[in-house]
Amino acid sequence: MIFVIDDDEVMARCVERATKSECLVFENAIEAMSAIADGKLPSLIFLDILLDGPDGFTFLNELASYTDTEKIPIVIFSSIDFTKRDFSEYGVVGVLNKDIMTPQEIRGYVKRYA
Repeated sequence: MIFVIDDDEVMARCVERATKSECLVFENAIEAMSAIADGKLPSLIFLDILLDGPDGFTFLNELASYTDTEKIPIVIFSSIDFTKRDFSEYGVVGVLNKDIMTPQEIRGYVKRYA
């Protein structure tokens, strides 16, 4: 199962369709953390950083603080250019630019990590 976390519903559904996999879509980090607390552990997370409420950085810190979630691979997708930042300590395996990412790039991460 893949989590897609983005407060832009259209973008979230586009990422979901591109994965061609079973996804749970969340519009904020609190909903995603609640699902994890209820025992739903994803094999991969696509995460927008600029979320309403707790942002993506807060979510990354929360995941990194638990042994059962710290190793979940995460792909950040954002309209902000984070390509030069190293987020590997948070389990981030890739960064995609929302403005130019392609379905093939999304499926590449799914094939490799999900």
